[in-house]
Amino acid sequence: MLAAILAAVAGLMFGLDIGVISGALGFIAKEFQASDTAQEWIVSSMMFGAALGALVAGRLSYGLGRKKALVLSAALFMLGAICCVLAHSVSLLIVARAILGLAIGIASFVAPLYISEVADEQHRGSLISVYQLMITIGILLAFISDALFAYAGAWRWMLGIVAVPGAIFLVGSLFLPDSPRWLMLRGRHDDALETLSTLRATREEAESEIRDIQASLREKQRGFSLFLENPNFRRSVMLGIGLQIVQQLTGINIVMYYAPRIFEVAGFGQDGQMWGTAIVGLVNMLATFIAIGFVDRWGRRPMLVAGFAIMAVGMGALAVLLSFGQDSSTMMHYLAVAVLLLFITGFAFSAGPLIWVLCAEVQPLQGRDFGIACSTFTNWIANMAVGATFLTLLGTLGASHTFWLYAALNAVFILVTLAFVPETRGVTLESLERKLNLGTRLRDIGR
Repeated sequence: MLAAILAAVAGLMFGLDIGVISGALGFIAKEFQASDTAQEWIVSSMMFGAALGALVAGRLSYGLGRKKALVLSAALFMLGAICCVLAHSVSLLIVARAILGLAIGIASFVAPLYISEVADEQHRGSLISVYQLMITIGILLAFISDALFAYAGAWRWMLGIVAVPGAIFLVGSLFLPDSPRWLMLRGRHDDALETLSTLRATREEAESEIRDIQASLREKQRGFSLFLENPNFRRSVMLGIGLQIVQQLTGINIVMYYAPRIFEVAGFGQDGQMWGTAIVGLVNMLATFIAIGFVDRWGRRPMLVAGFAIMAVGMGALAVLLSFGQDSSTMMHYLAVAVLLLFITGFAFSAGPLIWVLCAEVQPLQGRDFGIACSTFTNWIANMAVGATFLTLLGTLGASHTFWLYAALNAVFILVTLAFVPETRGVTLESLERKLNLGTRLRDIGR
């Protein structure tokens, strides 16, 4: 648990960088006279950098190891935060945000992978969900600091504060053990056994798991060549890619990146926008405890279906309320906040943590780095597309129609879950791999 929590601090950094821009964006736009398009690029440049980070993360993770890759991402977090503070133009700010994105792309690939490899099957879902919890804590802390710094308009402090936990993350990463599965991939059997013995209750349990890992390593780690040759591996990669697209098209990051703008559309003043955004972060964090507490009891599929249903209802209700415009009653404004928080709750206990859990679980060991790299890269490309189009959608479709679009997408995702997503609760990674390679339907590989 300690190893998993230390690795999940990467999620804290991830959440901070997602959250801080929402409060800083208005002040940045005012200081630099930035248009809506420029603001979209300031937001989405981080996702572009994250996509690049995800592309190189697989090779870094395999070559350097999971631990050293996390250390590198921590150093990049600090560099990006410092560059944001020093930026004196929109162009330099975009570059600084891209550096932060590079760090996030590496961390968002490596951290869930590392946790899935050090956790046992009984607690794997909960421990990977801790990574998502750290993201939500980071978002909450960012929203609170934004609200406090907003009184002075200190957007550079909003962005620069990320360097402090970045230093803590860097130091903490140095004390992580190497992943036993990575050690086995590198032929370091004795080191893997010793490391796994410290992560399991008994030596016998560690030795049994080492034998399972050895059995799954009979084929060489091949990545792209395995993708070309093995149709079953292609199925798992495409499932990971599809799940990450689904996560982004729920609409969660338009809320996280543009929450003050959404509260403005709903009729709130600046103080209401900033503290309303902080409440969004608080609910997001608290609802994640539902996933941590129940993902290994209820299972992945039921929680995903419930989450998508709640998100569809929340987005649809928000669309109805926003159709009344900013001149609607105060009661309508608070109802809009309530249904937005309902949407956040639905995401935080389902698609938020569980898609990262599933993407780490369904890939076979021989191609795990490649498979997770593909899904993480897709996450950030989809994230960038959503972040770079939301203000444009608001301007062309209008607020109500924009949120109706996301409500419809969440309803569709219920059917996608039922058709393709396996139930992996309590199933070893090696068992999932065996069923996948036998050609079992994706939704049945956990049975």
